[in-house]
Amino acid sequence: MKHLFTLLLSSTLAFASFDSLTSFQADFTQSVTDDKDKSLVYKGHVAASKPQNALWNYTKPINKDVFINKYSVTIVEPEIEQVIIRKINSNLDFFNMIENAKKIEKNVFEAHYKESKFTITTKNKIIETISYVDEFENKVKIVFKNQEQNQKINMELFIPNYPLEFDVIRD
Repeated sequence: MKHLFTLLLSSTLAFASFDSLTSFQADFTQSVTDDKDKSLVYKGHVAASKPQNALWNYTKPINKDVFINKYSVTIVEPEIEQVIIRKINSNLDFFNMIENAKKIEKNVFEAHYKESKFTITTKNKIIETISYVDEFENKVKIVFKNQEQNQKINMELFIPNYPLEFDVIRD
């Protein structure tokens, strides 16, 4: 689960910007490459809104929804009819962290959380990619397409929903 938290943390970084961004939506491709250069690629759509609401809708290679708010992460996995609800024991403000990222060169910024360094690339002040190395030494890169910033998002989107017959695991 440590790996999942780092993955979610890095993913959530994508929701912020450098000019008081209040919401972010995009299609994404997320690749995770191990030390043997073997990669796993995920695709989907992300929507996020301040203060700390996010929905990562994974569509490939499996369907999965990851709902994130200030207090918890809820993972809905329809293919195995399972829901995992985990409390977040961190007071990290993801938007604030990205807004405080330091420019290291044109269109390239660096943000830090605990022992991880996140490299963010932008184009016209819109986040294009986020890259980092996770605690297992995997290289993670998230590429965004069809980005929309500061558009109104219905907050009900961030309320986890799933069939009552799914198994629910609470951490």
